[in-house]
Amino acid sequence: NDAVKTQSDLDIINVVPNPYYAYASYETNALDNRVKITNLPRKCVVTIYNMSGTLIRQFTKDDPATYLDWDLKNFAGIPIAGGVYIFHVKSDQGERIIKWFGALRPVDLNTF
Repeated sequence: NDAVKTQSDLDIINVVPNPYYAYASYETNALDNRVKITNLPRKCVVTIYNMSGTLIRQFTKDDPATYLDWDLKNFAGIPIAGGVYIFHVKSDQGERIIKWFGALRPVDLNTF
């Protein structure tokens, strides 16, 4: 119930890498696009919007892991376009909003 501690816990929530320039060190192959939402509380809802306010994806988290992986796809499994996105993290303790920029690479199937 400490408001200062709660706010400091929310302030460390982040999306990495930010900005995302078509590659992250934890991707496993050329078709694997991924960012991590880190330092999350045990229970929260992460909602991702584009800059026009359209819902892109939503995750409900209820486990002890402190991160979520996002595969850079929308709710229908379609890869997103490059640009700025808004992450809204809501938990029982409060809310955090994060801006994220991603420049994505085109799929090159000749790399296999």
